[in-house]
Amino acid sequence: MHYTNITMIKDFNFYAPTRVVFGRDSEKQLAQLIRQSGGHRVLVHYGGGSARRSGLLDRTFNSLREAGLEFVELGGVVPNPLLSKVYEGIELCRREKIDFILAVGGGSVIDSSKAIGYGAGYEGDVWDFWNGKAVPQQCLPIGVILTIPAAGSEMSSSCVITNDDGLLKRGINSDLCRCRFCIMNPELTYTLPPYQTAAGATDIMMHTMERYFSKYEDMSLTDAIAEALLRTVKDSALVVLREPEDYRHRSQIMWAGSLAHNDLTECGTEKDFATHRLEHELSAVYGVTHGAGLAALWGSWARYVMSKHLSRFVQFAVNVMGVTNDFTHPEQTALKGIEAIEQFYRTIGMPTNIRELLGRELTDQELEILADRCSRGGTITVGAMEVLHREDMLAIYQMARG
Repeated sequence: MHYTNITMIKDFNFYAPTRVVFGRDSEKQLAQLIRQSGGHRVLVHYGGGSARRSGLLDRTFNSLREAGLEFVELGGVVPNPLLSKVYEGIELCRREKIDFILAVGGGSVIDSSKAIGYGAGYEGDVWDFWNGKAVPQQCLPIGVILTIPAAGSEMSSSCVITNDDGLLKRGINSDLCRCRFCIMNPELTYTLPPYQTAAGATDIMMHTMERYFSKYEDMSLTDAIAEALLRTVKDSALVVLREPEDYRHRSQIMWAGSLAHNDLTECGTEKDFATHRLEHELSAVYGVTHGAGLAALWGSWARYVMSKHLSRFVQFAVNVMGVTNDFTHPEQTALKGIEAIEQFYRTIGMPTNIRELLGRELTDQELEILADRCSRGGTITVGAMEVLHREDMLAIYQMARG
């Protein structure tokens, strides 16, 4: 008798073209990397004053001048980057005939750079790509000097932008926006505030967890990579919050941020990203830090879907959180794993519900609005391991209220 081998490994196509230049003083290679990428006229895009106060911007400008590269600058990117700044950048690129964008900062600056890169050569409204009216066909080349390890945008195909009109936070994916290079010097992260360090570590872990919790459960090598990444970030975050200038552990976190979102931990699995989609509405409406919003929601999502995917939650509890496996009561093992990561969040100063996140309890009406926004009026679902409809989204928001 012939038996069909039914596998739970998803076919995949792994593509990670970004050159990573990692280590002390790696930013000194900037001009050479831009030239190798075909850049001559550069838009230097950045956020607030920290890059300038640290001297990084001055060093960057000097490197470009010494190499004979022309540049213009555009600062002012805020967390949850805004479409209005993207429009400003597009106009500047067209006027100055920019052929390369350099992002100096973290995920918000990188995503803003990607959106500008999409829009510079597009005749319509760049928001067309986020509302589904068009698909990107080109993007200006982008390089990064990374200063905030968190979002992983430096090696991902993702770009998330918030439209100021209606506070609509949307994401798109295209290989066109993948960065040509990323300069990673862990020393540039020494001065990050503790809260930002903790939120970044949470975001990094969540990018991996949203792929680890998958209905495809047989890719043991990918699971092992994901579990090692999660344990490493968890341990290193505790160290750098005590010792901000610990180069070794800052390095672990910085490299993990890229590996968590360059699709490596998705090979053979399928990303879920329901918690991300739920959180996007929180950060769009209330302006909260993305990583903190994820921490506030994940435990409620996990408890909501756990019973249907018990073996995966048990594996997470044992292999990542170090919970002793109670073979006779797997539900208890799974719950202890969820409780353990929530305790980790509290230890690093992250919230575990919305009340802790916002400092107040949301009303029933506010939760209904979040569910409406996330489901786009009940017209779409989110999630892959467990598909969530509007009523599921509302139930999770209610559980997370605090």
